[in-house]
Amino acid sequence: MDETAFDAPITGAPPAGPSGIGHAAPSMAEVAAWQSERLMRRIEGEPLPANVGALLRRCAEEAPDHPALVFFDDDETITYCELVRRVAKTANALVHLGIEHGSHVSVMVHTEATYPLTWLALASIGAVTQPLNYNYTGPELHYMLTDSDAEFLVIDAGLLPVFEGMEEVVLPKDRVLVVGARAEGYPHHWDDLVPGAAESFTPAREPSLDDLMNIQYTSGTTGMPKGAMQTQRFWLTFGRVSSACFQDRLERILIAQPFYYVDAQWLFLMTAYRRATAYVARKQSGTRFLGWLKKYRIQYCNFPEVVAKQMAREDDSDNDMIVASCYSHRPENYPWYEKRYGFLARQGFLMTETGCAIYVPMEAWQMTGTATVGVPTAFREAAIMDPDGKEVPRGEIGEICIRTKAGFPRSHLLGYYNKPEATEAAFFEGDWFRTGDAGRQTEDGWFFYLGRRKDMVKRSGENVSAVEVEGVLRGMDEILEAAVVPVPDDYRGEEVKAYLLLAEGKTKDDCPPDAVIAHCAKNLARFKIPRYLEYVTEFPRTPSLKIKKSTLLAAKPDLREGCYDRQDERWR
Repeated sequence: MDETAFDAPITGAPPAGPSGIGHAAPSMAEVAAWQSERLMRRIEGEPLPANVGALLRRCAEEAPDHPALVFFDDDETITYCELVRRVAKTANALVHLGIEHGSHVSVMVHTEATYPLTWLALASIGAVTQPLNYNYTGPELHYMLTDSDAEFLVIDAGLLPVFEGMEEVVLPKDRVLVVGARAEGYPHHWDDLVPGAAESFTPAREPSLDDLMNIQYTSGTTGMPKGAMQTQRFWLTFGRVSSACFQDRLERILIAQPFYYVDAQWLFLMTAYRRATAYVARKQSGTRFLGWLKKYRIQYCNFPEVVAKQMAREDDSDNDMIVASCYSHRPENYPWYEKRYGFLARQGFLMTETGCAIYVPMEAWQMTGTATVGVPTAFREAAIMDPDGKEVPRGEIGEICIRTKAGFPRSHLLGYYNKPEATEAAFFEGDWFRTGDAGRQTEDGWFFYLGRRKDMVKRSGENVSAVEVEGVLRGMDEILEAAVVPVPDDYRGEEVKAYLLLAEGKTKDDCPPDAVIAHCAKNLARFKIPRYLEYVTEFPRTPSLKIKKSTLLAAKPDLREGCYDRQDERWR
């Protein structure tokens, strides 16, 4: 096997054959066997920085005037040198507020420069960021603040009604830093603290790689969301390995996801490792997306499936794209994407808990369209296990499990914050993290994702906990029980459907769809509100009397039939 084949750069999408790669096509077994070692070779000569702040300083030294972040909707460009200065000013302002090493700080602002500046400043201090979805309602915000033991809150002024609408006071106003418009009664405002702060920052205690950096909430299967504890090592590994997965070639990267989401965070760190430029959209837009790729000469993005729903144009391939991640897309469309848009379409497997874990190499053109999620990345091992934590024979279905590669410091999650039982349940012996997802591994070593075992709906990239939505629905006096399931959707991947069993003596007239939707809107972010509602008189049960969702899902070919459609405002 010629090892140099794996380091040969690829430009654009290859045609249907090995001639477009420039070297003889390796077998699937050879590719799978070499990838982790290849990535290790790429990064073993460059140890991780001491912390995130050290990475930023290195970027400023090597590429001071190169654009790091371009917020094109705000017409704002930040170079690496300016980024270090603004992060230092933000860190000094936060320290003045009382934030110190280990402080828990919730951040609820829109996608603008404020978010990464705050996140990076907190990392420089050694404080812990708890990202908040700016779509949260009062009950959801209350849960996040209390569950994470938040000591401070950075919040956009426009979101203060949500904070003030909580049933109880969680944080005093003197521990709230307001961004944007000034708000009466709040003594601390971003414009009063940050602009005048010093432009250099030295932390009272230098953060270490194993210091906690984020409490990143992810929807769970047995209740409310859980806070995954992620260290500085977790994030630096995530960014470095991701860059290596794309051959360390990317110079212009599009971030169209909100910064409270893991994708935007790791995409920026990948950008920093390359001293590249991240172009940041204030909000995702399917209609503007291709225009962004062309205008900013983007080379990589997370490609939304909704963009491919648009009518094909002759100039669709007129772009600088090298590769796109197409998570949750139908794999049979990948070859068509490559032909239409001229970039490599690649799948992978990553989680809030594991970071980048499995990927399809750019070189593995022969796997396009096969539905594989790839082979393990550097610093990761993957296995398919049975319910007892034993690896199953190749080809058999089991649970996808991930751990840090043996012999290296732990760089996946530490556990779930303040939830020791959930942490214990999430791991097999040997520190194998149980993803809750079904999969299999071929004899050649390629992994295939077969669906979530977790009771979640994945709508437009957002994980929606069925248990959480069911709990809100049961909060209505008229509803006795509820069951939430996913419904396939061409545009959003999945939509949320709720089956409702009404309390004795209640009818649909007592609990109409409009009332159910209004109740959900008060307690759930918009993306969690069920689109489809179906009333039932009884539920299928397991022997333990739990609702048997598999029977509900198999009851009819079209799960929308007989439902009220919230979006179309009609019964189907």
